[in-house]
Amino acid sequence: MRPYLSVIIPAYNESENISRGTLQNVLDYLEKQRYTWEVIVVNDGSSDDTLDLLKKFKDIQIINNTHQGKASTVLTGGLAAKGEVILFTDMDQATPISEIEKFFDKLDSGSDIVIGSRSGRKGAPLFRQVLAYGNVILRTIILRLPFGDTQCGFKALKAAAAMKIFTLMRKLRPVVTIEGPAVDPGFDVELLYLGRKFGYKINEVTVDWHHQETRRVRFFYDMISGIFGLLTVRWRSIINAYKVNVD
Repeated sequence: MRPYLSVIIPAYNESENISRGTLQNVLDYLEKQRYTWEVIVVNDGSSDDTLDLLKKFKDIQIINNTHQGKASTVLTGGLAAKGEVILFTDMDQATPISEIEKFFDKLDSGSDIVIGSRSGRKGAPLFRQVLAYGNVILRTIILRLPFGDTQCGFKALKAAAAMKIFTLMRKLRPVVTIEGPAVDPGFDVELLYLGRKFGYKINEVTVDWHHQETRRVRFFYDMISGIFGLLTVRWRSIINAYKVNVD
């Protein structure tokens, strides 16, 4: 039987979060719902005991990747998902799984993609807020994306939209094993750019969000990385890389 909701959770060295109960909280919430669901956790080549901890959970599907970074990890889970709606969320649950309830009306009324928006980003350090607001300005200028928050790690796509977008993104982002932490700010931007390009209806919904400091911010590195991600999407559009037939 096809589940209604697929929940994709990337996991890279998530021992601390799993140990404090974030994954169990996701499962506890889903078990109370009337709809069918599946949880796919993609282990991104963790070097701690993340994989051993994941194996203790009976109600999840585990995909064990080499270390490829969050973007590739989400694509792996999304392409393996079987649900009518595919949600990806973070293991730290900065946005709680229960916020999916705010998406259902939009999905039922015709939206193909619904994204969470972290209103105000309360609790985030000033330098993170500066990066966020700078990104809003640049992505509006470079890509004309009309969204307040493209980077929130809480997004849901209907299956047809997810498969078309993720399949094309996988072709443009082949699997490469890497070393060390890797955040690709261009991933979310490209996903939404393609969603608009393909004519999907996208809605942005304000979600509850609590800052979780999961990695050390490198201000200038992250700033350059964000700009590079935006320019990469623009360049791919110019050279017609997004006209690949994925139907």
